Amino acid sequence: MSESYYKMIDGVKYDRGILEFCDKAVEGAGDGRISKADAEQLMAEVKDGNTYTDIEKATMKYARDNYKWTEAADEWFRTEIRKWAATK
Repeated sequence: MSESYYKMIDGVKYDRGILEFCDKAVEGAGDGRISKADAEQLMAEVKDGNTYTDIEKATMKYARDNYKWTEAADEWFRTEIRKWAATK
């Protein structure tokens, strides 16, 4: 079990669950990228508290900058997160 809900990287607090999901999504079989199916599951992880917190926003920026995404996954996620966040 994780020792904390958060993970500190370079002094910045991130959502541990989101980062652990991304780690699992890019390891093992496959091309090392987050797929559209992964992005859909990741969206459910982000929406778990029914709010888009500043830490989740920072975590998703980190994930977009530090993990490889398929073009379809990146486009889908960015579109869906914008639509959902606009309702919060």
